[in-house]
Amino acid sequence: MTGKIAFQGEPGAYSHEACRLKHPDMEAVPCRTFEDVFDQVRSKQADLAMLPIENSTFGRVADIHHLLPDSGLHILDEAFVRVHINLLALPGVALSDITHAMSHTMLLGQCRAFLKQHGIHRVTGADTAGSAREVAQRGERPLAALASELAGEIYGLNVLARHIEDEGTNTTRFLVMGREPDQHRRGDHGMMTSFLFRVRNIPAALYKAMGGFATNGVNMVKLESYMVDGSFTATQFFAEIEGHPEDENVARALDELRYFTSYLNILGTYPADPARK
Repeated sequence: MTGKIAFQGEPGAYSHEACRLKHPDMEAVPCRTFEDVFDQVRSKQADLAMLPIENSTFGRVADIHHLLPDSGLHILDEAFVRVHINLLALPGVALSDITHAMSHTMLLGQCRAFLKQHGIHRVTGADTAGSAREVAQRGERPLAALASELAGEIYGLNVLARHIEDEGTNTTRFLVMGREPDQHRRGDHGMMTSFLFRVRNIPAALYKAMGGFATNGVNMVKLESYMVDGSFTATQFFAEIEGHPEDENVARALDELRYFTSYLNILGTYPADPARK
């Protein structure tokens, strides 16, 4: 065991914050791409991967959905991180000194009201933590960054204003993945099971495949489709249900699903995070 957890992005990214939240005892390892994160775990350079899968404002992270089927990893946990946006600047700089703020375009769009109120111009950066690092490196007093407090801590920037996002509900959901599955746990807030499937080429196959969950009282909380290999005729589904495959009703529902599918891959069974409720 390495005691390391890999994430995509710069130190101080919201994925880094998720690592600290879920596994504060592990060393968080930044990676350039999502593929690099998977490789870190597959090659045993890290024990776990922290991967964003969806955001309450912007929806699913498409790259992750396409990488999951062939990743060879298993979902072990989930984590929810509130995306609090902070205005970070060089030490000794006041809010009245700031004329420009740099960040990822998504964060810039979430702070319009605050930036307009203070007459601050938006500057597009590669990402949030990278913008904080650039502000620290440039040393320009009128330039600030929009990022996490963790980024400010890492790059030696002061927080001029906290939680300046326009909407107070923006949350990112992360999946914690590892090399081996773990289906022996039972969570205090229930269990979740995530899986991929493709339906057989028969009339009403999806309707029939889903019927088993309804008749067995299994709550399906997510069902998303996406094309396979760029084909308009091959569709794969990503689904999440409440429960454990060893629960009698879940087992029956999955058996019915198998009858109507040509492919079924259970990605993981893990405790539901309290924030889900």
